[in-house]
Amino acid sequence: MTPVAKRKMERRKTFNDYIAKKQLKSTKQRDIIFNEFFNSYMGRHVTVEELYEDIKKNNPSIGFATVYRTLKLFKECGIASERNFGDGKARYEPIRSETEHHHHMICTECGQIVEFANMQIESCLLQVAKLNEFNVSNHKLEIYGICSSCREAQR
Repeated sequence: MTPVAKRKMERRKTFNDYIAKKQLKSTKQRDIIFNEFFNSYMGRHVTVEELYEDIKKNNPSIGFATVYRTLKLFKECGIASERNFGDGKARYEPIRSETEHHHHMICTECGQIVEFANMQIESCLLQVAKLNEFNVSNHKLEIYGICSSCREAQR
């Protein structure tokens, strides 16, 4: 089994265990949303509206509220994260692995989101925490600015 297939199977088990614990039903609609989200949006940040629009093309019987509630369940059970990048829209991102960590640069003009990882930043954060006798449990870094395409368009 490939690492990607194994991770997808682990996510599915995590989700199924979570909904069973919450005494919720496993439904075909949730399965469709799960497959669309984790097959089409790895490494991307999607709003409920965007995911709903993609899903309704092939599954018009799935409602907006079902997509919304399912994304919330993904977040609650730890297989997706919810991010707000200052435009008033919640975005959901599949969590690729428990050890994977990245940050975001967000263009304030066009809304482009660029993911990046940098070990120097991680090291610096840990150093600052240590100097301040602070035990870090988690962190996120969002850098806002103007991307090269928007800067070029402004010239």
